[in-house]
Amino acid sequence: MAEPRLKTRFWINALTRRCDLAAIGVAVVARGDPDSGAVLLKLNALDGTCTVLSQVHDAGGGRAWMRATGPAPVAEAEADAYIARQRGRDPDLWVVEIESASPEALIDTQILS
Repeated sequence: MAEPRLKTRFWINALTRRCDLAAIGVAVVARGDPDSGAVLLKLNALDGTCTVLSQVHDAGGGRAWMRATGPAPVAEAEADAYIARQRGRDPDLWVVEIESASPEALIDTQILS
């Protein structure tokens, strides 16, 4: 039997609320499927570099995040190009931009290297 999953729009709402409460800039850049759309997080370090995290499943089937643009931050233009390519492949994809260089403070699931 499949494990019940939280609808994407509720997860996004909770994330934006957590950011608001912590006084961290957050914006939903692209809205995807409200029930089951995948999510990309663009973490803007405010120094011209960004990291893009992509939603994945870990070995146990739970939710996790992968550094989609590699282990090191990339130029914002490179991050935006990656996001545009992914949105071209999956129009149901959500994109959330967060002004933070330390995602561990915001994300309650594992970040895979």
